Amino acid sequence: MATEKSFSLLLPFLVLVLFDSLSGKCNAAATKNELQEAEALVKWKGSLLQSEALHSWSLPTVNGSPCNWTGITCNNGGKVTEINLSNCSLQGKLDHLNFTSLPNLVRLDLSRNALNGTIPTQIPASSQIVFFDLSINQLSGILPLSLANLTHVSVLNISDNALYGEIPPSPFASWINLVSLRIHNNLLINGSIPSEIGVLTNLTQLDLYNNQISGSIPLSLGNLSNLVALVVHENEISGPIPQEIGNLTKLKLLTFFDNNITGSIPSTFGRLINLYQLQLQGNQLSGPIPQEIGNLNKMDQLDLSNNNLTGPIPPSLGNATRLRFLYLYGNLISGSVPQEIGELKRIIFLHFSTNFLKGPIPFTLGNLTELTSLSLSDNQISGPIPPTFGNLRNLNRLALFINHLSGSLPKEMANLTRLQYFYLSYNNISGYLPQMCQGVSLAEFTAIDNSFTGPIPPSLRNCRTIVKIWFQNNRFTGNISEGFGVYHNLSVIDLSNNRFYGELSSSWGDCRNLTSLKFAGNNITGRIPPHIGQLTQLRILDLSSNHLEGEIPSELGRLSLLYNLSLNDNMLSGLVPQEMGQLSNLELLDLSVNNFSGPIPNQLERCTKLRSLKFNRNNLNGSIPFEIGNLESLGIELDLSQNLLSGEIPSHLGKLSKLEKLNLSHNILSGSIPSSFKEMISLLSVDVSYNYLEGPLPDNKAFHNASPEELSKNKDLCGEVQGLRPCNSTLISHGDGKKDHKGARIIVLSLIGVLLFLFASVVICFVLHRRKRNVENEVEEVLNPDLFSVWNNDRKIIYEEIIHATEDFDEKFCVGEGGYGKVYRADLPTGQVVAVKKLHPQEDGEQIVQRSFRNEIKALTEIRHRNVVKLYGFCSHPRCSFLVYEYMERGSLDKVLKNGEGAFEFDWMKRANVVRSVAHALSYMHHDCNPSIVHRDLSSSNILLDMEYEASISDFGTARLLKPDSSNWSTLAGTYGYVAPEYAYTMKVTEKCDVYSFGVIALEVIMGKHPGELVSSLSTSGSQGLLLKDILDQRLPPPMDWEMKKVMLTVALALACLCSDPQSRPTMYHVSQKLSAAKEPFLELHQMLTLCQLMDLSI
Repeated sequence: MATEKSFSLLLPFLVLVLFDSLSGKCNAAATKNELQEAEALVKWKGSLLQSEALHSWSLPTVNGSPCNWTGITCNNGGKVTEINLSNCSLQGKLDHLNFTSLPNLVRLDLSRNALNGTIPTQIPASSQIVFFDLSINQLSGILPLSLANLTHVSVLNISDNALYGEIPPSPFASWINLVSLRIHNNLLINGSIPSEIGVLTNLTQLDLYNNQISGSIPLSLGNLSNLVALVVHENEISGPIPQEIGNLTKLKLLTFFDNNITGSIPSTFGRLINLYQLQLQGNQLSGPIPQEIGNLNKMDQLDLSNNNLTGPIPPSLGNATRLRFLYLYGNLISGSVPQEIGELKRIIFLHFSTNFLKGPIPFTLGNLTELTSLSLSDNQISGPIPPTFGNLRNLNRLALFINHLSGSLPKEMANLTRLQYFYLSYNNISGYLPQMCQGVSLAEFTAIDNSFTGPIPPSLRNCRTIVKIWFQNNRFTGNISEGFGVYHNLSVIDLSNNRFYGELSSSWGDCRNLTSLKFAGNNITGRIPPHIGQLTQLRILDLSSNHLEGEIPSELGRLSLLYNLSLNDNMLSGLVPQEMGQLSNLELLDLSVNNFSGPIPNQLERCTKLRSLKFNRNNLNGSIPFEIGNLESLGIELDLSQNLLSGEIPSHLGKLSKLEKLNLSHNILSGSIPSSFKEMISLLSVDVSYNYLEGPLPDNKAFHNASPEELSKNKDLCGEVQGLRPCNSTLISHGDGKKDHKGARIIVLSLIGVLLFLFASVVICFVLHRRKRNVENEVEEVLNPDLFSVWNNDRKIIYEEIIHATEDFDEKFCVGEGGYGKVYRADLPTGQVVAVKKLHPQEDGEQIVQRSFRNEIKALTEIRHRNVVKLYGFCSHPRCSFLVYEYMERGSLDKVLKNGEGAFEFDWMKRANVVRSVAHALSYMHHDCNPSIVHRDLSSSNILLDMEYEASISDFGTARLLKPDSSNWSTLAGTYGYVAPEYAYTMKVTEKCDVYSFGVIALEVIMGKHPGELVSSLSTSGSQGLLLKDILDQRLPPPMDWEMKKVMLTVALALACLCSDPQSRPTMYHVSQKLSAAKEPFLELHQMLTLCQLMDLSI
């Protein structure tokens, strides 16, 4: 009994000991697992750069658990389930993060750090991760297949990294629980959207935007019935939008903008009744806007801009009453603006510009009282501006320019007290201006080319917020000193070609932010206020064609930023101030048609950027300063005619190699014309008549081609020109003297023969030596000292600098492509920007490419003209061959014409100047180069424009030098639509081929597009009956009278150049002269002028 009793007392003790032993073993196992997780995390920490956020991550830990560490969350069993280290400044890689040691991890958020390297490939198949966010880091590499192991994931975000390659299709089958997939902003992810994406039926958010995804939109996207946001903009997706997208009835956000999507907008979009935002802009969508769009009555934003949509605006859009943003600009939409648009009472932005809308502005737009921005510009809208516009009291921007609006501005416009930007230019609005700027908020007001009359309203005089005013080409009246106040914010004001009178107030000098002040073509009297010299930001000062008198204030010399000073056609007198020489940025100086006296100040040589200098029709005396010859940028014109200048013409003027037009007529100049004028290789027009000049003409084409009138009324000029005697006529004697002269000629000719033989020998030796050196050299460069003079003379260094500047010709620097190569932009260490044309490495056409390479070098080293693109150098190298040109900022004429938004800036006068510049260049190539050069591939793609729209011809890869002793037969070259018809079957190269191409380009510039079938149908009566006004570029307002004269001249010459008989086409010299003439001998201007009438003109 005692034993049983003792055992019964001992048994509970034994059970307790056994339980403690087993519990200890379990705790030890748990501690070991926790320690394993902690060690894994510490190991990863050790691979990262030191971060304050991970300061608590250290061993040993409390009970071996990391659960108290920053960013770590554990479950009840002490296992790590979440890592939340978003925005903790982590730097390093994920390679050492051991997912196997973290088997219970369900949430990983490492977003907004600086992690690099690749996405880990060691994610185990047993992963429990539900939330996976590595966004906004610096991760690179392809998307690993290990992502397929995330079989429980519902949120996957790897956006805003540098990932590349295609989206693999295999993981989608594993992601059936996925709710949110975000891969946007990786830039380099390409390939197509896998059709397997259609299995993700739980997906609510899909973000793929801002990558390089291509291919078509998969039909399987229509299976994602739970999708709320589909964001795929800024990619390279092509093809149509599938009708199946209309199945996504839960969609709230749909963006496909800035892709290459074609086809029409599916009518099934009308089912997307929950849609809040639809953005399809910047694609190539065509066809009409579906009526069903009006069903989307929850929509806040609709953007269909910059496509090719046609047809009318559907009235059903008025049913989408929650719309606040509606953009339809930049399409081909026609018809009128529907009255129903007035039902969109919440609308804030309404932009219908750059379409083909007609008819009046509906009165119902006055109901849109929440509107802040309204743009109807660049259409064909007619009629008056409705008085109901006075209700739009929240309006900040109103753009109505380039339409056919008429009538007067309603007085209710004075209610628009919040209006800041008001654009009315190029309409036919008349009457007085209402009281604008009542709320003292107006910043920009343009009303160019209208028919406004009357004075400037007092409210505008007191408008202190105004920054830009363009009122030119109207009929405004009033005293200019009373109509305007002091505007401290004003930067641009143009009141040209109105009827303002009175004197200029000195208070204009207080408008210290002015950059452009243009009052030309008014009735302003009095003197130029010296206070204008306080406008130190001024770039343009144009007071021409007024009645100003007195001297030019010397204070104008302080305007150091001035590049255009036009004071011509006034009654100014006195001396030309020496302070003009301080205007170091001056490019255009016109003081013509005044009463200036005294000498031309030699200080003008400091104005080294001058391109045009006009002092004609004054009373200037003394000699022509030789310092003018140092103005090497002088290229447009030098006109000193109709003055009292005397003495000899300085030989220094021969240094003006860029000058195109020279007029020294009607002076008292004497002596001979310097032989140095033969160096004026760009000279196209010269007039030295009515002087006392004598002796031979210089060896210059402009003198040889000058008319008798341009050389007449001199003392004794001679030369092989009509109206002048031959220079050797006085050397012919009679009788016995003939034998003496004959003997002298024999001796002279013999000496010349010997000298020519010696010269030829030297040239041959030099050529042989150069050939040998060219074979031996691996890198061959021809350098323009003007560009490379500040560079290292080591040619290999120059070569490497170009390679470095283009990152070995990376595509991101490519700005264009031609038949034989691509053109790259290169920003060089010197700060200069050049264009580099790299030849294609063609397998079967190496000889053709090399011949093109040599042709281009040969042609451009023969040509030196301001309207021919400058060749700075070339390089022939085993790795690549390229040519280095001047860089033209605006690119090709073709590109500018296709830019709908840029058409407004590319106005009629700029277009006429482009045509004239191309004509000058071709005239020089055909008539001033020996032998003549024919381009053979002239097209709008080969005409390049700089920032000032100055044109230069480029791409001479197919150019030919026409030699008198050669048949000039050739293989076919050229661009379809520009090639002369006879060239296709004769294969004979003549200048007339370029003349024909020029005619096509001239029409293209005026029409705003390639003339196409119009050219081939010119011989038919139907085309000849076309009205001139009907072929003009409809994106521009109709030309004013002075512009129409230029347009008529351009079209008439273009039609002459397109004559089917090559011999009947004019020469480019003739075309160039006509385009440069001061007067246009034309028909009376009227609206019914036909092409037939222009073709019948004798020009």
